[in-house]
Amino acid sequence: MQAQTKYSPQTVTGVHFWTPTIFSIKTTRPPGLQFAPGQFVRLGLPGDDGQLIWRAYSFVNSPAEDTLEFYVITIPEGLLTPRMAKLKVGDEMFVDHTAYGFLTLDRFTGGDDLWLLATGTGLAPFVSILRDPAVWQRFQKIYVVHSVRWERDLAYYEELRHFSHPDVDPALVEKLHFGVCVTREQTPGALYGRITSLLESGELETSMGATLDPATSRIMVCGNPDMVKELRAWFTGNGYAVSRTATPGPLVLEKQW
Repeated sequence: MQAQTKYSPQTVTGVHFWTPTIFSIKTTRPPGLQFAPGQFVRLGLPGDDGQLIWRAYSFVNSPAEDTLEFYVITIPEGLLTPRMAKLKVGDEMFVDHTAYGFLTLDRFTGGDDLWLLATGTGLAPFVSILRDPAVWQRFQKIYVVHSVRWERDLAYYEELRHFSHPDVDPALVEKLHFGVCVTREQTPGALYGRITSLLESGELETSMGATLDPATSRIMVCGNPDMVKELRAWFTGNGYAVSRTATPGPLVLEKQW
């Protein structure tokens, strides 16, 4: 009974497949679950032996939304994601009652423009941040860059391209600048190549119509561990200190797995 207070079964309320292996899933929300935009929570399903298999997933929904939303890619050899991909509306999935993570705006002080750089499902925490009104009131400009292998993998593309949310003042949405990178094929309207290469060449800044500056730019990075490692090296090599609890800096990073 004690364990039950730490997590609970929640009902699946929606499943949307962006591709055969990439999907978003919505569930009911445990009463009392609190989180900050950018954080993650553990999700669980029973394994073959009946024991719960847990993995961490970032919230896509804002803290104000009653329904939880998660962005998932199926790992064929994985223990949890193939099971998640089979869930239907009305099925149950376990949700932990405690949120974790430091990919949050309170890691920053100051700043005029915010850059949200993601690969794949690393976009999830940034959608949560954008659905919350706080970020729009705090920053003058918001730049979102989503990198994927193939054009078909661009989940949440239309939402970010034509952003609108009930909790966000429509007059502030003009602050958002959205760009995509596709690494395995040439795609009209998208940059071709990895975020790191596009930063090194200056093409990313040119395409976004902006200039990065450690004094005024605040950077959040989430996604593939190799990308996070590369961007950490690039940014720290160009004057961006990693933000720490005791010493806030302009750079916050989180590996997606």
